[in-house]
Amino acid sequence: MKLPGAFGLAMGALAASGGAADASLRLCNQSFDVLNIAVAEPARVPAGDDAFVTRGWWRVAPNQCATLIRESLQSRYFYVFAADVFGKEALSGSIPLCVSPRRFVIETQGDCLLRGYLDARFIEVDTQEQDNWTVFVSPRPG
Repeated sequence: MKLPGAFGLAMGALAASGGAADASLRLCNQSFDVLNIAVAEPARVPAGDDAFVTRGWWRVAPNQCATLIRESLQSRYFYVFAADVFGKEALSGSIPLCVSPRRFVIETQGDCLLRGYLDARFIEVDTQEQDNWTVFVSPRPG
């Protein structure tokens, strides 16, 4: 999938070489920029259909990977946001969730700006119910 005006995005399941200890959500930066990554996943405590927990930041250099979730994936859908080190959105979608300028865990979403957070647009990642999934961010086209 290519996003207009953004980095390319490819996703795929990687075969787990071992058991559940190898299960994770990873992001590999195949672009030429250092990226700051935030991830969101559905809240584990039932708090409504739109309850998400956002976490950040992982700094991922070009040609490097980062493990965003180090356990068996509990949901089919996860959400990812990326910005370069200058704050320019590098991977942006349509799902509005809260982030913070510094390292963060935000357990409730909505009214981001009123609560002192920033509003970011995350992309949806469909893991196809796999235990292990890697998101690849490729260079901008052109």
